[in-house]
Amino acid sequence: MSEDLAGDGTDNRTPIDDPDAAVLYEVAGGVATITLNRPDYRNALSVEIVNGVGDHFEAALADPGVRAILFTHVGNTFCAGADLRAAQPGVPQPTLRHNFVEILEKIMTCDKPVVGRLAGHVTAGGVGLAAAMDISIAADDAIIGFTEVRIGVAPAVISVVCLPKLRRADASELFLEGERVPAPRAAAAGLINRAVPRDQLDDEVAATLRRLVRGGPNALANTKQLVTRVPQMPRSEAWEWTAELSQRLFQSEEAAEGIAAFRERRDASWVPPES
Repeated sequence: MSEDLAGDGTDNRTPIDDPDAAVLYEVAGGVATITLNRPDYRNALSVEIVNGVGDHFEAALADPGVRAILFTHVGNTFCAGADLRAAQPGVPQPTLRHNFVEILEKIMTCDKPVVGRLAGHVTAGGVGLAAAMDISIAADDAIIGFTEVRIGVAPAVISVVCLPKLRRADASELFLEGERVPAPRAAAAGLINRAVPRDQLDDEVAATLRRLVRGGPNALANTKQLVTRVPQMPRSEAWEWTAELSQRLFQSEEAAEGIAAFRERRDASWVPPES
């Protein structure tokens, strides 16, 4: 990936303290990149991976300089779901600091856009992680699938994330058959946003991030709320809530700056240079 994801011409990355860590973290151009870094174990959701993701995600949310968050990976698998090694008797496990369900919930409801770069295969719980993100983009030769039934379990927890994105027919087929399907099929079903040729993946992700950081931080946060809350509201409640939200946003300082920038044909103050 380009180190200047937001297109501001800088390389002001935060240092990686331990390049051998299960999850890596860096910030450049307003984008925090969280990298799953256990390729030998297909980036399965081990305690180390979950803890690293949780720690770094919280750091990104707390950093006012971070405008968007990118999840990516090392190796040919984005995430293979549950760490089956942990179920073996006698295998010691570190202390779990974060809960995978809470991470999924934060990804969906946090104030910052979250993007997934899927340059490898995605299965089981990894599909839930990818589906929770606001925008997930995969290489078109990646394979994605709910493989849980093949080992005698079900995609239970991640169904909460995935089912709202799927038609019932697609959900039944993908869940029950347990087949891994090409990324374009997953995109057509709505699990991810799109699949692109592998040699275009990094450019597509970088362009997506540049577009996202052009949005006002408060506007992006409230737009994420629209996506998650409005479909669950009765229509009368939705009309009332969105009208109040619209009025509040139009009266905000951020909107005043954005409208002034539009009229003056310049970038708003929150836009990184050259993005």
